[in-house]
Amino acid sequence: MEITVYGKHIKVGASLEKHVKDHLIDTVKKYFKDALNAHVKIEKQGQLFQTEIIVNEGTGNGILIKSNGHEYDSYRSFNVANEKIEKQLRRYKNRIKNHKVTKESEFDLISGTKYVISPLEEEDIENIEKSPTIIAEKVSGIENLSVKDAVMKMDLLNLPALLFINDASKKLNLVYYRKDGNISWIDTKVNIN
Repeated sequence: MEITVYGKHIKVGASLEKHVKDHLIDTVKKYFKDALNAHVKIEKQGQLFQTEIIVNEGTGNGILIKSNGHEYDSYRSFNVANEKIEKQLRRYKNRIKNHKVTKESEFDLISGTKYVISPLEEEDIENIEKSPTIIAEKVSGIENLSVKDAVMKMDLLNLPALLFINDASKKLNLVYYRKDGNISWIDTKVNIN
């Protein structure tokens, strides 16, 4: 597995890079013997270090696993992110290994555009429909998934929410993490044919 380790606002030394590579290889190889690559970004944010890990599992199913960690020490920050990756992989081991992408599901994606808008001030809330400030824009696909697979994907990609087409009902659905740690599931009346 090829691992890229880089720093943002810090220089990653040889010792930290070796620590990251050794531990991440051990973690990922338990679940994916043929993982393709991983990217590890360690960033200094004030007094905290933030580590972001993205692993491409390499079976051709397009599964990415993401995690992050925040600590006052760069090694601890990586260790927290690595523990999260291991927990996700352990939790979803059987489902990931049995996950199959069919050619039919590739054509069932609905195209959409994902926008990132700037945080709103109180006076801007009333005018959001008129002129939100768009920071980023990206073409995105809305996948056909079961609710179980949507929750798994949201967790593996470390997302707060995931919009998907429910395989069973063919309706637009949303899963998201609540502040209390539970997951909410919204099953809309919007049919997608």
